[in-house]
Amino acid sequence: MRKAAASEGAKVAGERSLLLGIGISSVGIGMYVPFSLVFFHHVTGLSLTLVGLVMTVTGLAALAFMPLAGTAVDRFGAKRANLVLYGIRALGFALYPFASSLPAFAAVALVTALADRSFSIVQQSLIGEVARGTARDRLQASTRALQNAGMGAGALLVSGVLALWGTGGFTYTAWGNSAAFALAGLLVSRVRAVRVVPGAGTAGAAQAGVVGYRTVLRDRPFLGLTAANFLTALGYSALSVLFPLYLSTWLSAPDSLTGAAFTVNTVLCAGIGVLVAGRVRRSGARRTRSAALAALLFAAAFVGQIVLGTLRPGQSATLVALLVIVVVYTLGELVHSPSGGALSVSAAPEAVRGRYLATYQLSYSLAGALAPSLFTALLAVDGRLPWAVLAVAALGAALALLRLERHLPAEAVYAEPPAAPGAPAAAPAPVAVAA
Repeated sequence: MRKAAASEGAKVAGERSLLLGIGISSVGIGMYVPFSLVFFHHVTGLSLTLVGLVMTVTGLAALAFMPLAGTAVDRFGAKRANLVLYGIRALGFALYPFASSLPAFAAVALVTALADRSFSIVQQSLIGEVARGTARDRLQASTRALQNAGMGAGALLVSGVLALWGTGGFTYTAWGNSAAFALAGLLVSRVRAVRVVPGAGTAGAAQAGVVGYRTVLRDRPFLGLTAANFLTALGYSALSVLFPLYLSTWLSAPDSLTGAAFTVNTVLCAGIGVLVAGRVRRSGARRTRSAALAALLFAAAFVGQIVLGTLRPGQSATLVALLVIVVVYTLGELVHSPSGGALSVSAAPEAVRGRYLATYQLSYSLAGALAPSLFTALLAVDGRLPWAVLAVAALGAALALLRLERHLPAEAVYAEPPAAPGAPAAAPAPVAVAA
C-alpha cells in the first residue's frame, strides 16, 4: 500500500508542461470541430459540397498514413514526432484563410489531416516515454479531462468570437488555432522524454530484430486486445452519431436534448474524470478488468436505450431516463479511457511502441469510419436494433478482455506488477536516452 501511494503521488518530469500543452491544443480543437464544415466553408470561401468532399477524401488518406507515424515514433522518438505534428497543425491553420482555391485547400487539408489523425498515436507513445506504472493511468485520466475541458472552452470561445464578428470571425479562429498549436508545441518541447534504444544483447534488440509491422502481426494477444477495443470503440461513436438520430426519428424528442446530453457528458468528463480514474487506480483493479467493467457500463447504457425505445414514456420521463443513461455511459468512458489507454501503451514493447500503438489506434479510426453507415442502416430497420448490436459488441469486448488477461504482459495488466517470490534478477535493460 505504501509503495502504491508513493507511486500515485509521484510526478513525472515535465508533466505540467505536457498537460498544459494538451489543454491549450484542445482549446484550439474545440474552436473548429463543432463547426467543421461551416468553419472551412467560411474560412476558404468554397462551397459546402466541395469542403465535405475534400474532408472525406483527406480523412481516408490520413488513415493510410497512420502506420508511417508509428514507424516515425520508433525511429525518432515520440517527443520529436509530437513537435513535428504540432508544427504542421500550426502551419496548416495559419494557411487555411489563404487557401481559397480547391487545389490549395485540398493540399492544406491533406497535410493537416495527416497530422490530426496521427496525433493520438504520438501522444500515447509520449505518455509511454515519460511515465511508468500508475503514473501512466493518471496521465491518461488527466489528458482525457483536459481534452474535454479544453474543447468545451474552445467551443464557448468561438461562439463569443462569432457573436462579436459574425462569420468573419472564423478567420480569426483559424489563426487562434494556429497560435494554440504553436504554444502547445513550445510547452511540450520542455518535456523530458526517455525512449528505448535497443542495444546488443538486450531484450530490446530482440524486439527490434523483426523489421516493420511483422512484429505486431505476430503478437496475437495484442491483436486480440486491438479487436476488443474495436468493439468498445463502436460505443464511443454512439453519443455523437447514433444518439441524435435516435432522438429525432425513433423517440420524436426535441433536438435540444442532444445538446443537453453532450453538455452532461462534457461536464462529467472534465469535472470528475480524474477523480473516477483515481478511485479505480486506488482499488488496485487490473487494467483488463477495469476496461471490462467500462464495457459493461456501456452495455447497460445501450440496454437502457432499448428499454426506453420500447416503453416510450412521456416527455418528462424520457428526459430523466436519457440523462440517467448518459451518466452511465459517461462513467463507462471515464473508467475505460485511462485503463484502456495505459493497457495498450504498457502491452507494447518499448522498442516498437509506435508501430503497436498505430495498430491499436486503427481500432478507433475504423470504428469511427464504420459507425455512420452501420448505425443508419440498422436504424432504418428498427430504432432499437443499433443499440442491441452495440450492447452485444460491448459484452463481447468485456469477455475478450477477461480472456486475454493471462496472455498479456504482467506490466500491462497490473499498474504495479506483483513481485513473484524468488524471481530471478531482471535481464539487462535497454539503453534509455533523454529526448
